[in-house]
Amino acid sequence: MNIRAAGALSLGLLAASAAVAAVGTSSAHRGHSAPSKVSVVYQHELPNVPGKSIKGVLVEYGPGGSSPAHTHPGSAFIYATVLEGAIRSQVNGGPIEVYRAGQNFSEYPGDRHGVSANASKTVPARLLAVFVVDTAAKDLVLPYR
Repeated sequence: MNIRAAGALSLGLLAASAAVAAVGTSSAHRGHSAPSKVSVVYQHELPNVPGKSIKGVLVEYGPGGSSPAHTHPGSAFIYATVLEGAIRSQVNGGPIEVYRAGQNFSEYPGDRHGVSANASKTVPARLLAVFVVDTAAKDLVLPYR
């Protein structure tokens, strides 16, 4: 399956993943000032693409929270949607972008995510990252190597 087909598939399943994410979110974490909380909220093997799965990952940032610079498994295509607040993001050394609730961005296999942070020091932010990835991939967030 090529990247574009994987992206189209992840778009089609995004609504279902977002519903699961909304149910799985605890209000206790929304106001927490910890840097971030990452939870797999949905996963399913793709029946028409042997060896591939779709995984929904909810990332929650407290006010001022951030994640360290990271990459993802080499097989991962990611489609992320901001659910609440605003997220600062920088991929592959490009410009730092701010994405607000309802906006989205993609990451391709091998991309480096240098900045991933809540854009606000006063309100929480959440995003849903939908991965199309090798089923065997267990660690979805990897430090720079």
